Amino acid sequence: MDTYYNPDHLPNFGKIGEGNPELGEKFFSYYNSVFAEGALSKREKALIAIAVAHTVQCPYCIDAYTKECLQQGADLEQMTEAVHVATAIRGGSSLIHGLQMLDQVNKLAM
Repeated sequence: MDTYYNPDHLPNFGKIGEGNPELGEKFFSYYNSVFAEGALSKREKALIAIAVAHTVQCPYCIDAYTKECLQQGADLEQMTEAVHVATAIRGGSSLIHGLQMLDQVNKLAM
């Protein structure tokens, strides 16, 4: 294996419920409901998922939702833009905490 993450795990994700079938069943029922067509299309949900996958840095999710985005009709430009939206939010959330640092500097420097 060349990486810490094993690509063979992704197609076996359904086996995660073996340790507790009831909880596995509840999770997959919820999961499938979340990704069903609703107020948001499956394509829109896949684009959200690819952005979140990059934010939480899950290589399994990146692989899965790259494929799902393509299957739902999203193109590379849309997927890339979604990843940039996630990047901007993540960067901004780091920067806003700089105000906490600034408050501490002002308090301690007095």
